[in-house]
Amino acid sequence: MVFRPGIDSVPVSGKVLDEADRASLRNACDEMWLTAGHFTDEFERALEKRFNRRHALMVNSGSSANLLALAALELPKGSEVITCAVAFPTTVNPIIQLGLIPVFVDCESGTWNIDVGKIKKAITDKTRVVVISHTLGNPVQTLALSVLCQLNKLFLIEDCCDAAGAIYNGRPVGSWGDISTYSFYPAHQITTGEGGAVLTDNPKLAKVVASLRDWGRDCWCPTGHDDTCGKRFEGEYDHKYTYSRIGYNLKSTDLQAAVGITQLAKLDGFVKRRWENWEYLFLGLMDLPIELPETTLNSDPSWFGFAFGTERRNELARYLDAHKIGNRPLFAGNITRQPAYKDVEYRIVGDLPNADYVHEHVLWVGVWPGLTKDMLDYVIEVIHAFYK
Repeated sequence: MVFRPGIDSVPVSGKVLDEADRASLRNACDEMWLTAGHFTDEFERALEKRFNRRHALMVNSGSSANLLALAALELPKGSEVITCAVAFPTTVNPIIQLGLIPVFVDCESGTWNIDVGKIKKAITDKTRVVVISHTLGNPVQTLALSVLCQLNKLFLIEDCCDAAGAIYNGRPVGSWGDISTYSFYPAHQITTGEGGAVLTDNPKLAKVVASLRDWGRDCWCPTGHDDTCGKRFEGEYDHKYTYSRIGYNLKSTDLQAAVGITQLAKLDGFVKRRWENWEYLFLGLMDLPIELPETTLNSDPSWFGFAFGTERRNELARYLDAHKIGNRPLFAGNITRQPAYKDVEYRIVGDLPNADYVHEHVLWVGVWPGLTKDMLDYVIEVIHAFYK
C-alpha cells in the first residue's frame, strides 16, 4: 500500500505478523487446549536456546515477569533495591509492591541508561539487588555492573523488555544477570499479543518463579497431568494442591506461545531492520539543533525507538501529532516526579540532572520494521520543517 504523507499515520510502534504466525496460531486454535501446553513448552525451550539461559518461564506480560523476578528472591521487607530514576513504571513498581525500598540513581546523558559509575555510592548494608533496564534497546554497561554486583554479593535483574536481541560485549543482554525479563507486547521486538518471560540459569530461582506464577503451588506437574512428580500422596495432603508460597496466576496460553515460536525465528531480521531505520533517522536528523542519541560502547543495540533531546519537546510533540507522526516521551521520565510516587518511601543518590533533562526534553519516534522508507522520509521532512 502506498504511503500518503499527511493522510496516513506513522505509528510509533507496531507488530509485524505473516502467514507463518497465522498458521501457528491456527494450529493452536485447532487443538483447543487454550491454556499453557506443549506450544508453551516449545516456546520456553526456544527462548532458552536463543538467549543462552538454562530456564525460561512464559508469563502473561513483561510487567508480570518483572514482578516475579524480584519476588523470586524472597527478600525481607525494607531491603533496598538500586534502580534507575529514568524508567518505565513496571520496572520500579514491583520494588514498592513487595515492600522493598527503591534507591534511585541518575542516568547517563545520551544513552539515558543507568549510570553504572554511580551505583557503588548507592550501596549500603541494606542493599540486596540492582534492577536495570536497557533503555530503548541500548545495552547498559553490564560487564562492569555484573562485576560490581558479584563483588558486593548483590543480585542483578536485567529488564530486557525493550531489548530482545541486543548484544553487549559479545553476549546477549539478559545473560549477565541472575534473572532477566522480556515482554512480548505488540510494540516490542517480537510479539505474542500479551505475554512475557522470566529467564535464569539458577534452578532454585526458576522453581520459585514457577511456583509464584502458578498460584504458589509446591508441585511442578503440568496442567492436565497428575503425579508427574511421583509425590502426590507422600505427605499429609495431595501434593498437587499443596501451596508453599503466596502466589499469583500469571500464566500465559498456548495461543500466545504459538505465535511466539514463529516470531522468535524472525528476531534477527527484525533487529536488523530496526537498526537500519534508526541509522536512517540519525543521518537524516543530525544537522538539526537536537541532542542525538548515543550507542553504548561494545554493543549492538536492538533499537526500540529513536530518542533525542530538544528544548522544544512539547511543542515538537504537538507538531508531530498534527502531522500524524506517532511520538512518545521517554517513558515516565524522572519517575520520582510522577504523582504516583509522591508518598512512596525511596532514596535518591546524589542529584538527578540527566533524569530531569529526560523528563523535560526527550522524546522518541518509531523505528519498528513495519515503517517504510517513505514514512521515514516524511518523519525527517516534518521535523526539519518544524525547526525551519
